[in-house]
Amino acid sequence: MPEAEPAPVSRIFQHHELDAVASWLLTLCTGRVWLLEGEMGAGKTTLIKALCRRLGVKDNMSSPTFAIAHEYAGAAGTIVHLDLYRIARVEELVERGIPDYLSSGNYCLVEWPAVLGGWAPDDAVKVRLSLIDEQTRQIEVTAYGRQR
Repeated sequence: MPEAEPAPVSRIFQHHELDAVASWLLTLCTGRVWLLEGEMGAGKTTLIKALCRRLGVKDNMSSPTFAIAHEYAGAAGTIVHLDLYRIARVEELVERGIPDYLSSGNYCLVEWPAVLGGWAPDDAVKVRLSLIDEQTRQIEVTAYGRQR
């Protein structure tokens, strides 16, 4: 019988603590696919950049809002940043190769994951960011990836 998922954990942080939060998340979470939710401006892209830095990415990083996907070379291999905000139809996921990214075994950091529906892996890390004020965010992790 599989172990129960650990209880959700939440943390409030300031913008200047972002790299420490990214390190904490990478210690806490074991999955390779990360689903990041939150309202516009909550800091999803900024958190992904911090995660990528912690994973050894040296390249300039930007949001793939129009490209949908950006790939980066990191110490842990390829890291894929997906921004699904502009995906209007589930068929576009297949047309753009999203299922291949999700099943690649690479780190895959996904903004606006609701459109994935059944394509989201069961062992995905689930993170929600909430805006408290201009410098303060709350992060809640509700799934941690593969069980250790």
